[in-house]
Amino acid sequence: MSTGAAGQRPGAEALLPGGSVTALRLPGGARPVIARGSGSHLWDTAGHEYLDYLLGSGPLILGHAHPEVTEAAARQAALGTAYYTISEPVLELAWRIVQQVPCAQMVQFCGSGMEATFYALRIARAATGRPAVLKFEGGFHGANDYALMSLGPSGPPDYPRPEPDSAGIPPAVCRDVLVAPYNDLDAVAAIVREHAARLAAILVEPYQRVIEPVPGFLPGLRRLADEHGLVLIFDEVVTGFRFGPGGAQQRYGVTPDLACLGKVIGGGYPLAAVAGPAGLIGLADASRRGQADYVYMSGTLNGNPVAAAAGNATLDVLGRPGSYQRLFAAGERMRAGLAAVLRSAGLPAQVLGVGPLFQVVLSGMPVRDYRSLQYGDQARMRGIAQHLLAKGHFLTGQKGYLSLVHTDAEIDATVGAFGEALVAGA
Repeated sequence: MSTGAAGQRPGAEALLPGGSVTALRLPGGARPVIARGSGSHLWDTAGHEYLDYLLGSGPLILGHAHPEVTEAAARQAALGTAYYTISEPVLELAWRIVQQVPCAQMVQFCGSGMEATFYALRIARAATGRPAVLKFEGGFHGANDYALMSLGPSGPPDYPRPEPDSAGIPPAVCRDVLVAPYNDLDAVAAIVREHAARLAAILVEPYQRVIEPVPGFLPGLRRLADEHGLVLIFDEVVTGFRFGPGGAQQRYGVTPDLACLGKVIGGGYPLAAVAGPAGLIGLADASRRGQADYVYMSGTLNGNPVAAAAGNATLDVLGRPGSYQRLFAAGERMRAGLAAVLRSAGLPAQVLGVGPLFQVVLSGMPVRDYRSLQYGDQARMRGIAQHLLAKGHFLTGQKGYLSLVHTDAEIDATVGAFGEALVAGA
């Protein structure tokens, strides 16, 4: 292996902040350097093998290095990797999104989910002429300044005041972000009615992290947006094409004005999109430059053809008969198995998740928002996750993902290891 310039290459801690390229913190401070992934497995440079339940934080719904995805990406890479203009894979992917996502008449691509939420908010402000946005406590929408608010607030609730999750966010941005508790429609309505004159949008994960919307919550947001002329934005970066072809908006029967998509649509490559009606997405038409409501939305690698080719191959596989049934069955098997071992251990706990998502919360209190999620015994959960990681199960104790290639035997092995961790007192 080349070490570049002369001398011994230092470790990750000397080269990367915190020794990492993301905010991921594995249990016990583990920092394996990954050498390769295949199917549902990872291998690190020390030779350890893991059953992977992070899946790159969600994009690898077909598992690592799926042969059809890698072949499609390699075929496109041989034809060129970046054009800074439209390509056939991008047109094909846009057409698939328009056909399958309920709110989509038109699509604009970008590089990441963070960019997608940023652009969606920009479109909403341009369309309404208003500066402020409302988001939900505990909701994650990437790392742009408007989105990175009250993801993990440390103080008591003070709605609608936001708590920035990072240094370096200007106070002026904080003034234009309002925060509400998820699943509390009365609280949202009160905030919207008080601030409607300056509100442009409601930004929400329709399925927030691992928390289902209570009946009536999403329809209520739709009514409030219509009543006050707001743009309703669904962040479907996680749920898009994971809950089904139409994502969470199809599952819950509520159509937003804009949807942010990512993860699955890039097949493991950097790609995201904002989808919605032509009247909103069309504001980003560069021929409109100079008009008062023109929205600049461009980037060197937007609509990258290699990523789009990988995304198309991923959607090909997901579109085959039985694919979503298998994903949902895998999730049900994992959640049921974990719930059974928790019952056997006599622990107050619940296993949350929809489709190929799962998370154990060590609490008997029903989870309906960020605050109730915090009642879980997170210290013990970290200990369990550390035990599992040591046994070769790659997860954090937070949200886990399943892929189409996780087998029943692998899921059962992870459930068994979870039970062993409880017996061991982890």
